[in-house]
Amino acid sequence: MSEEKLKGWNYTPETPIKVSPLFTWPIKPLAVLKWLWHSWFLISERLIIIAIAFISFYYFQPPIEETQTLQMGWVFEMYIRNLILMILVAGGLHLYFYTFTKQGQKLRYDSRPLMKNGRQFTFKGQIRDNMFWTLTSGVGFWTAYEALMFWAMANGYAPMITWAAHPIWFVALFALVPVWESFYFYWIHRLLHVPFLYKHVHALHHRNINVGPWSGLSMHPVEHIIFLGSVLVHFIVACHPVHILYHLQYYALTSATTHSGFEGILVSDKNRFKLGTFHHQMHHRYFECNYGSLEIPWDKFFGSFHDGTVEADAHIKERRKRMMGN
Repeated sequence: MSEEKLKGWNYTPETPIKVSPLFTWPIKPLAVLKWLWHSWFLISERLIIIAIAFISFYYFQPPIEETQTLQMGWVFEMYIRNLILMILVAGGLHLYFYTFTKQGQKLRYDSRPLMKNGRQFTFKGQIRDNMFWTLTSGVGFWTAYEALMFWAMANGYAPMITWAAHPIWFVALFALVPVWESFYFYWIHRLLHVPFLYKHVHALHHRNINVGPWSGLSMHPVEHIIFLGSVLVHFIVACHPVHILYHLQYYALTSATTHSGFEGILVSDKNRFKLGTFHHQMHHRYFECNYGSLEIPWDKFFGSFHDGTVEADAHIKERRKRMMGN
């Protein structure tokens, strides 16, 4: 554990930041079990999103037969459902942390307030800017991909499974989607940092140096197409319709939790519900590091990993100088 803390942060977790033990050698079975337990069980956002996906499918999703024909009626129903979900998650977290300041500065990485003014923002303010891009383009493309996948399944263009015929694969897919997300996100994120795409597309998301819940899905429409395009894998990988809901809800809703600006929600002075990671918070401040997640340590493999230590900070600064041509 590094004893010296990085300067300029209100809160930093224990460092060096650890990646998933699934990719460390030699394998430590107890560490792997602990990681899986904390990732999936007790109160975890993954189990909550699985529950939301099932509730959406059984109570707020048009029947698969109805989606065989593309019609604005059922697509709009899905858009309203997704709009409500995003408002509840991102809006709820914003109210809790930033409007009512229920936790004050405890577990908050950056103590600076979210920007109320700024010429770089579409509506001259960070929150208005973030809400606009999230609720229009973000929820719009989220719904468009859902509609496409349900239409494709209903017409036999995308393979579909049932619980009865494939129970093991049905359950396994819920665990595999976050792994795919980690792989996919790293590579498209590196692509979006190519200078041309960064300047014209990804820079909109990076307006948020200090992030809040509405920042996660605040992106350029082209980035929404790329980011949410992860679900197109199901044109090849067979799944059940509930997996489509889970896949896109996982992408969209965890974008709000991971950008909350807080490590978690405190209950009786203990972090009972983990949210944003310091790993990604540093990406928004330092830019050229931590492109991926901790699930699959691609950043470690390719030298872009900032583990939160002073030593890593010096390494990343040197790396950035080289990339910028000194």
